[in-house]
Amino acid sequence: MSVRVRRVYESPEPEDGVRVLVDRLWPRGLSKDAARVDEWPKALTPSTELRRWYHAGEGSYEEFARRYEAELATPEATELLDHVRELTDKGPVTLLTSAKTPEESHAAVLVRLLGRDAG
Repeated sequence: MSVRVRRVYESPEPEDGVRVLVDRLWPRGLSKDAARVDEWPKALTPSTELRRWYHAGEGSYEEFARRYEAELATPEATELLDHVRELTDKGPVTLLTSAKTPEESHAAVLVRLLGRDAG
């Protein structure tokens, strides 16, 4: 099966499958009904410190990805990553983010770690 990344502000599509919000904060201006989020595993999201560091422009995407992967090595994050991987075995999964450039965000790191191609 597949996993893909979409902006949470895009309208849900039938082929989204399980919709997983991978942002720590709820997207501004979006109701829970409109977002149609099935799961919100906050422990899979970058720490507040890492998120602020990256958005301040203090480092490269590659450094952000390296630091984020280190954060994902915790038992709780590993368990949640395994859970999302199991979801992908059952059908399509869409990782939702409010990032303006999802291809250079934590969502892209998650797709790579899940061992699947983004759709």
